[in-house]
Amino acid sequence: MSDHQPDRKRSGFKETTRVSAARDRLREVVAGHDRTDSIPLRDADGRILAEPVDAPRNVPHYSRAAMDGYAVRAQDTFGASGRSPEVLRRAEEMAPGAAVRVHTGSEVPEGADAVVMIEQIDEFGEEVEVFDAVAEGENVAPVGEDVEAGQSLYEAGHRLRPSDLGMLKSVGVSEVTVYDRPRVAVIPTGEELVQADPEPGEVIETNGLTVSRLVERWGGSATYHDVVTDDEDRLREAIESNLDHDIVVTTGGSSVGARDLLPEVVSSIGDVVVHGVALKPGHPVALGIVEHGSANSRNASSSEGAVEGTPVVMLPGYPVACIINAMQFLRPALKWSGHLPLEDPPTTAARLGRKIRSEPGVRSFVRVTLDREGDEPVATPTRASGSGVLSSVALADGWVEVPEGREGIPEGETVAVANWEWSA
Repeated sequence: MSDHQPDRKRSGFKETTRVSAARDRLREVVAGHDRTDSIPLRDADGRILAEPVDAPRNVPHYSRAAMDGYAVRAQDTFGASGRSPEVLRRAEEMAPGAAVRVHTGSEVPEGADAVVMIEQIDEFGEEVEVFDAVAEGENVAPVGEDVEAGQSLYEAGHRLRPSDLGMLKSVGVSEVTVYDRPRVAVIPTGEELVQADPEPGEVIETNGLTVSRLVERWGGSATYHDVVTDDEDRLREAIESNLDHDIVVTTGGSSVGARDLLPEVVSSIGDVVVHGVALKPGHPVALGIVEHGSANSRNASSSEGAVEGTPVVMLPGYPVACIINAMQFLRPALKWSGHLPLEDPPTTAARLGRKIRSEPGVRSFVRVTLDREGDEPVATPTRASGSGVLSSVALADGWVEVPEGREGIPEGETVAVANWEWSA
């Protein structure tokens, strides 16, 4: 249990943690799980190898023709030219002075050591004329030219791509051992939330749905729970009953209002390592960990170097703030937990169509739309900028990140527009 957290209810957020420092503290409490599973290749696209893979056989496993033509002994073609072709007899089996018809990919018969392309041959009954000499091994793919048996193909931690699956199938691998997808419990909170048909004062629950789908896109497995009301006992029970997951993420109740109970609840059963981040929109995010001894233990042991427990990511309730913080904190935590690569989202370089204002000392994420003026991309900040305006996310094309050290970005400057619908 945490015994050093400031009383946010009284003081508010007089001090906040920078994004990079908050992420560093989160990294200290997120362990990579070690659950693995053997799955068929057809299901392995995008999964992370838990074990290295070596080739069990050669590719090709026979000497194969690289061209359509005739398999020959190279020495039988020496001296052949357009003016003075070498004449060989057509045959079904290889012998001195013979030529055997082959097709691209077919086996080169024993005794042959080269293939003459069909374009360099004229056929006359039982004989062929060769107009170009070939060297030993020419137009022949030897055994193991592509992959040799025993060759190391992929190390543990490699993320499998479609081309990798083709490679593995070609060497005779039908199953691979991969890390399980990290399991994330998504718990929306708030007594005002309903799933449908809201009365005055009620709000449709969207954050939990959005976050659970983001978890799936990022390579995790989400458990999307029913709404939990603003009650300390129920919130505590909801967290403790999901400590068998790799990460617990809550939405709403992370600030300092009368109904923002989650930081205190987590502090009572674990430790809050960050509460309040210098980020806009969404500074009331909180990050913590609940040790396994407080309730159920996870099914698998954790990696060395991290605190033993389940990380808890407490996202703000405003939809835009929720999404931004999910990108900044939940996504890295999920990647670390599942041994997944943490890559930056793709960006588009664009000219800023209107000035961006931002607060110094705070990292700002500004929603923009992308248009074109001629061949030049232009990024325009959305008019609706409040952290509760969900349409400003749904109708935007991305965001521009303004670092803490800048006080806005002037119109006309080239900015990097990040694509927040990126699924990797």
